[in-house]
Formats: sequence, structure tokens, C-alpha cells
Amino acid sequence: MRAEPRRASGRGGAAYLSRLRLAAIPAYLARRGDDTSGAVIVKLATMDGRARAFVRRWDFASDTRRWQALAEGTEAEVDAALSREGARDPDLWVIEVEDRQGRTLLDEEGLDG
Repeated sequence: MRAEPRRASGRGGAAYLSRLRLAAIPAYLARRGDDTSGAVIVKLATMDGRARAFVRRWDFASDTRRWQALAEGTEAEVDAALSREGARDPDLWVIEVEDRQGRTLLDEEGLDG
């Protein structure tokens, strides 16, 4: 397994928010964690009472970090899952994206790990 450099959470979060802003996708920082080492979760609210949350995890098949679903359901269910994650990880970052079309840009180059 090769070691990949990790982008500092604060810089990565700011870059992601900028990309969303350029694509006219509403998003905001819902929880600020540690600037250098906090995990980042992206919550997608589709404005119909439903939501999904994504986290980067190691994919051993491709030997890279990839965005994977953490939780999906009603917005209240996803918020409860994020609350549990935050209780376990005080350094956690949460970026909330609000898009009826379900766009997150997480599949774009540069955001996959």
C-alpha cells in the first residue's frame, strides 16, 4: 500500500466550498474541525426531507481513498448519524450541500481523495 499525502482538512474544505460556489451549488460549513487532521463529511440535503452523507475511506481494491456513503435517509436520520460521528471525533468537519438535483461534485477530479 502506498502512502498518499493528505490535504489539510481546512484547506481541502475551503477548496471544496470554492468549487461548489463556482458551480452555483449552495453549501456551507456546518461544523469546523481541526485544521490539519479532522475527517471531512459531506452532507447532501436534497430539499425534500431526504439527505445523504459521504466520507472518504480507504478503498483497498483501488489502493486509494474514495468518497463512500456514510448515511442515507430522512434529513433527521442523517443528522443523527452525523451527531454520533461528531461525538466520536471532535476534530470532524461537516460541509452541508443543499441541492435539489443531488449534485456534490465529489466525483470530479481532485475531490476523490
